[in-house]
Amino acid sequence: MRITFVRPNLYDMRSSDALQPLVFAILKGLTPSSIETKLYDERLEPIPFDETTDLVAITVETFTARRAYEIGDEFRKRGVPVVMGGYHATFMPDEALQHADAVVIGDAEGLWQQVIADVRDKVLKPIYRQAIHPGLKGLAYDRSIFKGKRYRPVTPVQYGRGCRFACDFCSIHAFYGKDLRQREIHEVIEEIERQNTRHVFLVDDNLFVDLDKARALFNALIPLNITWSCQVSIDITRHPDILELMRKSGCISILIGFESLSEANLVQMKKKWNLKYGDYDLAINRIKDLGIMLYGTFVFGYDNDTKDSFRRTLDFALSHNFFLANFNPLMPTPGAKLYGRLKKEGRLLYDKWWLDPNYKYGDAVFKPAKMSVDELTEGCFMARKEFNYYNSIFRRAFSYRDNWYNPYRLGIFLASNVVARWEILGKQGRALGSCTPA
Repeated sequence: MRITFVRPNLYDMRSSDALQPLVFAILKGLTPSSIETKLYDERLEPIPFDETTDLVAITVETFTARRAYEIGDEFRKRGVPVVMGGYHATFMPDEALQHADAVVIGDAEGLWQQVIADVRDKVLKPIYRQAIHPGLKGLAYDRSIFKGKRYRPVTPVQYGRGCRFACDFCSIHAFYGKDLRQREIHEVIEEIERQNTRHVFLVDDNLFVDLDKARALFNALIPLNITWSCQVSIDITRHPDILELMRKSGCISILIGFESLSEANLVQMKKKWNLKYGDYDLAINRIKDLGIMLYGTFVFGYDNDTKDSFRRTLDFALSHNFFLANFNPLMPTPGAKLYGRLKKEGRLLYDKWWLDPNYKYGDAVFKPAKMSVDELTEGCFMARKEFNYYNSIFRRAFSYRDNWYNPYRLGIFLASNVVARWEILGKQGRALGSCTPA
C-alpha cells in the first residue's frame, strides 16, 4: 500500500520561506512502517498526478482551500481516493466533501489509523470525527518524510496545542475549545536533540498556557545550547523571571500579536487584555533590554480604524525597529466569531472569498466601517511595502540591543527581511489556486 501526502500551495509561485509542515510528520509517525509514504509539498515542487498511489491525504487551510480542491479533483478523476483534514476541512466538511472521499474532523491521532484500515478494506467513510482531544504523551514525529526537501534551516517543534484566549478573529479556540494540552517536556527535549539543529521554532499558538511548565521547559532547553523563536501573548512581559529564562535558554526572537494601537479595536476583537498590564512601549522595552528581537503583527479593518491608522501603525513599528512586522487586512475565516458577525451584518463581499476567482491575495473581503474597501487593501500593502524597503531594513538592522546583537543574530535579521520582502511583493494581487489546469 502507498499513501501520498500533499501540502498545497496558495498559487503558482514557489515559496522561499517554507518550513517543514509538521502535520505530515505526525501522520507519518502514525502510519505503519509497512506502508510506503511520499510527501509532495507544492511550495517546493510540482505534484505528479499520474504517479501510482492508493490514497492521497491533503491538509486544507483556508488560504489553500481552492488549490486543495483542485488537487483533490485531479486525483479523484484518476480513481484515487482522497482524504482531507486540517482547520478548514474541520470547519467546512460539507464543502471539502465535494472534492474528497473523506474528511477528518479535528486532530488526527486515533482517527488516521482507522482511515488507513478502511482504505485497505475499501470501506472508507465520508466523515471521521474526533470525539475527544487526544493526549500528546508519546506522540512521535517522523521527520523522515521531509528527507531531501529544501526547507528553511529552522526546525519547527510543537510543545502544546490550543490557546487560553478566544479572540474575535481567530479560529484556534473554535478548533481546540478550552482544552489546552502540552507534551511531556522530556519528549520535546529528546526530539530537539535528535534533530541536531541550531535553530528551533516553537510553533505553539501561545507558548504560555501554563507558566510553571513553561519555566520547566526553558530550564530544560538551557543545556542544549540552541537558539529558538516562538509566538507569545504580550502579557508575558509582566513575568521578568520568565523573560530572563527565555534569554538564558537561547530565545532570540518572539512574535507578538499587537493587532491594533486602538483600545476600542482591542475591545471589539476581545483582546483588551493586550493593555492590561501596561502600555506597548513598556512591554517592548522589557523584551528588547534582554536582546530579544521582536516580530510584531497588526490587523486593520476593525470599526475604529481609519485611513490614518496605517501610517500611525507603520511609524510605531519602525520607531521600535521591529525585527519583522506584518500588516494584514482583517480576514474573516470559518470557525471565527468574526466571520459569523460580518455575515450577519451583510458586510462580506464574497460568500466564500477563499473560493471566489475574483479574490486576490491581499484584498479586503468585507466593507469596513470608516474607510472604503480599496483603502483597506491599499493601506495594508503600503505599510507592508514601506516597512520592507531596503532603507528600512538596513536602518532597523542598526538596533544594537537586539537586531545587531551579534553576527549570527544580524545574519538572521538580514536573511529573514530579504525573504519577507520577496514574499510580500510576490504574493500581493495573486489569485488563489492555479491559473493553469492541474
